[in-house]
Amino acid sequence: MPRYKLTVEYDGRPFCGWQRQSNGPSVQAVIERALKAFTGEAVTIGGAGRTDTGVHATGQVCHADLSKPWPVKTIMGAMNFHCQPDPVVILGVEEMHEGFDARFSAIRRSYRYRIHNRLPPLTHQLGLAWHVKPELDADAMHAAAQEFVGHHDFTTFRHSRCQARSPERTLEEFSVSREGEFVIAECSSRSFLHNQVRSMVGTLRLVGEGKWGPGDITRALQARDRKACGPVAPADGLYLTRVDYRSVEMDIELLKDWQQRKAVMEAEEDGEA
Repeated sequence: MPRYKLTVEYDGRPFCGWQRQSNGPSVQAVIERALKAFTGEAVTIGGAGRTDTGVHATGQVCHADLSKPWPVKTIMGAMNFHCQPDPVVILGVEEMHEGFDARFSAIRRSYRYRIHNRLPPLTHQLGLAWHVKPELDADAMHAAAQEFVGHHDFTTFRHSRCQARSPERTLEEFSVSREGEFVIAECSSRSFLHNQVRSMVGTLRLVGEGKWGPGDITRALQARDRKACGPVAPADGLYLTRVDYRSVEMDIELLKDWQQRKAVMEAEEDGEA
């Protein structure tokens, strides 16, 4: 079965998140519905990451296996037709090898958080950015954000119901800059914990307002206690912007290695039977 990689953009406001759920509409369900309308097949897609309720994406990635090959332009056109009227768009389609997995082949995920830093209420950016009225010092926020970079135990900065087996993550980069009325935070890591980005950005707001300094970030990390976290930023301003992947050659080698190990395990099981 040919496997396709889909790059997806969506407005997260109408959805209960990426993952298909029984309690509300999801982005996954919209894409799977469109695939069925296009191909007549019930296809389950795999996503690179599970964004929360109200979180947006400009570069989410998923993969889908179809029963026969299709031109990528046909897939993209048909998907964008059948995703309507939901605010979900397929930006690109690529045919991939069987070893590709949108989640497990990923080596880096990048997020952007947008703060609209002005006194008047929001109109066009309502639901698309976090409205913060007090003027923020973006340079101070950037300096403090470097305390997060590197390998840390992020217990303080993850949701209390986070299901990840380990609270340790390696944050590759974290930048904060001002663009006019906007303060933009961008960070990258192989993987993130539940609510990690929103927890870090909400805490950095305290730095931007002059209430915290870099040392407070360090102490919060070392506390390994959710109570030491600052306020959690809302979903409105968070965007999954990019997912980077291993090379095709590496994916194929890993697939071959897994197939060989699986064959050995199956042979051993047969012998024991």
